[in-house]
Amino acid sequence: MTRAASSSVVKLGLLQSACSPEPAANRRKTLALAKRAARQGAQIICTQELFASQYFCQSEDHANFRLAEPIPGPSTAAFQRLARQHKVVLIASLFEKRAAGVYHNTAAIIDADGSLLGTYRKMHIPDDPLFYEKFYFTPGDLGFRAWQTHYGKIGVLICWDQWYPEAARLTAMQGAQILFYPTAIGWHPGEKKNHGAKQHEAWELIQRSHAVANGCYVASVNRIGHEVLQGVGGDGLEFWGQSFVAGTSGEILAKADANREEILIASVDLDQVDTTRTHWPFLRDRRIEAYDGLTKRLLD
Repeated sequence: MTRAASSSVVKLGLLQSACSPEPAANRRKTLALAKRAARQGAQIICTQELFASQYFCQSEDHANFRLAEPIPGPSTAAFQRLARQHKVVLIASLFEKRAAGVYHNTAAIIDADGSLLGTYRKMHIPDDPLFYEKFYFTPGDLGFRAWQTHYGKIGVLICWDQWYPEAARLTAMQGAQILFYPTAIGWHPGEKKNHGAKQHEAWELIQRSHAVANGCYVASVNRIGHEVLQGVGGDGLEFWGQSFVAGTSGEILAKADANREEILIASVDLDQVDTTRTHWPFLRDRRIEAYDGLTKRLLD
């Protein structure tokens, strides 16, 4: 299925919400938000990272593996029905149980006819205080990918991937017109006063730079809420929301609130990708014969 040729303008819907301790309630809420986004005209809809639960990676707890599910599985089936009913493309961020002892942080990409186009498994896995993802997630082994959907060619990366220009570049090189980043990022409350503004500005700036460097759109979908997990305690994490869509020159086209649940709707003109890449031909002028060092950890 290819994008209808009648218009190059596509409407995006980013689902920014708070998560409760009840996975079933989070799934119902996200499906309801996706339906509302579709009724508002969104054609490509993206969830925040790991929408079905609170951000459990604040601790290393084997019980949390029970939150995972197979792909295909119950969540993908529900989103496929919704996609087929409303003729929308859906990106659903899930905790994937691939096999006993092998789990991934995965995004399922569903086309507007309800077909499961494929999955992306998070490649870069952080290990920082309250972000203990290496305990849970096996690094992705599917590489960086782009999918032709009914409404355009998209790439999907996940949260920590957003700091790596190599990930954005390799996805854009496959023709992605929009890069989606399902995200769960926030402040340590004790650091917010001294470092909060700089941390948020860096997060937004690096993703806007991916739009500039690759001449494509970037859509980043973050959660909101202050999550202090039962049995973990401490100050928890304060997620900073502020989901946004950046244009092909890095300009902010739409931005959500820091504290409010929101369906962020933004229209993007996919013809602008070709225009930008023609006028700012960074892909043309790359000196690929000089980049061998990028495959090394450090250069002596």
